[in-house]
Amino acid sequence: MIGLIDTHQHLIYPEVAGYGWTKGIPALEGQAFRLDDYKAVSEGAGIAGTLFMETAVDEGDIRAETEHVAGLASDPANGIEGLIATARPETDEGFEAWIETARGMGAVGFRRILHVVDDEMSTTETFRANIRRIGAADMTFDMCFLARQLPLATELADACDQTRLVLDHCGVPDIAGGGLDPWRARMTDLAARPNVICKLSGIMAYCAPGEASYEAVKPYVDHVLEVFGPKRMIWGSDWPVVNMGSGFGDWLAVTRQILDGLGDDEARAIAQGTAIDVFRLSDPADLR
Repeated sequence: MIGLIDTHQHLIYPEVAGYGWTKGIPALEGQAFRLDDYKAVSEGAGIAGTLFMETAVDEGDIRAETEHVAGLASDPANGIEGLIATARPETDEGFEAWIETARGMGAVGFRRILHVVDDEMSTTETFRANIRRIGAADMTFDMCFLARQLPLATELADACDQTRLVLDHCGVPDIAGGGLDPWRARMTDLAARPNVICKLSGIMAYCAPGEASYEAVKPYVDHVLEVFGPKRMIWGSDWPVVNMGSGFGDWLAVTRQILDGLGDDEARAIAQGTAIDVFRLSDPADLR
């Protein structure tokens, strides 16, 4: 069994930070999802290592979250190979200092969720200049756009062509609504930008209730495989947000089904090889 590097591991520690966005989401609201919980749910899953993904904490808690997870990552037994930290590229104040501070805490990249702000944010020169600064620091930026916003992702990729950009959740296709188009054409366009990597994650949550399955996601996965190719794809669990769909176990089973349909080199690229390269993980021999 090929070991998976989970590039989208959230953790929720209510005693450390606030998570206002979970209000009204029964699967998440008012609950803790700590590292020990992740270890329990992923036991036997073949997880070779993880990257912590910032969990959209309340504005004043960004540093607290990063520091707390950095502490967890300092213990090799916890398997956290790096952090994707929160950033606010829309403002210059303290941005370059935050890049270095977060790097010192083990960050290998940054994310700013963009479907919760005005579409114009990613088009400003301040935003784009700061994304270029992330690239100049040899770090990544995760793009979290909705399917309707994929043209914005393409524009950002063109404007920041020296920064490695990771598209979260396959561009959030409307699987429940049969939204292959225009998502499919927009993904084809975005895939023509060589600095963009696609993250195979989150998609089970976009299926209709009770209909999350390999068959439901296959047309979308097949298209991503066609236009990006396995060597420009990485995998993520999106735990515990995956609980809004059918849960970690079902997503893992579908993942293994997807990988089993590929050649060994292709499967290994998605499972871990691309992540090792993209995020410059320091001990690839131990992860392979």
